[in-house]
Amino acid sequence: MHDIVITPHLADVPQIFQPQVQLLCWQRPLPAGVAGYLDSLAASGSLRLGYRGVLSAGDAPALAAWPAGAGRQALQDDIALLADMYATLLGCAQVGWRVEVLDGSMCPRFHVDRTGIRLVCTWRGPGTEWLAGAAADRRFLGRGSGSLPDETSGLMRTGEVGRSLAGEVLLLKGSQWQGNGDGGAIHRSPAVGSQPPRVLLVLDAMY
Repeated sequence: MHDIVITPHLADVPQIFQPQVQLLCWQRPLPAGVAGYLDSLAASGSLRLGYRGVLSAGDAPALAAWPAGAGRQALQDDIALLADMYATLLGCAQVGWRVEVLDGSMCPRFHVDRTGIRLVCTWRGPGTEWLAGAAADRRFLGRGSGSLPDETSGLMRTGEVGRSLAGEVLLLKGSQWQGNGDGGAIHRSPAVGSQPPRVLLVLDAMY
């Protein structure tokens, strides 16, 4: 089996627990109202704040500092939905969440997170990029790159790069997942492009 799973079916999400799977992309549409709301905030210059917090089961986040509107409620509902799904999947009591608003790349080099399993969902802008195991030579990650760009260091064997779309949910297995010390999803932040900012949600398990 491949180390990357791409599926339109929510029922396939538990495949992330298979030892060989390092990244799972759940291909779901962006919730209604989110794109228009974020675009309007970006156009008005109001989209400047990130948020972070901790959610317990059944809780919903507060985004009170963002302008009111149906889109803001859609964002709150999506955070609550994904946090509940993620907590149920990982069996954790609480979920740490953050909304990042980025004018540039947060992590522009391919890397592996020092985490267990992290959830990432891009709401606006280009999605997270990744390399499948067969497309990468892990010897050239981090210091092994010799400070050369990913495209010339030897890391990218084929030049084939995957990318999520807005609304799609990524589960990224990190090096601290049990038995995964030599593995982990190889990924990076994309260039933001001509219409910043990029907006994404990140969830991490808290036990």
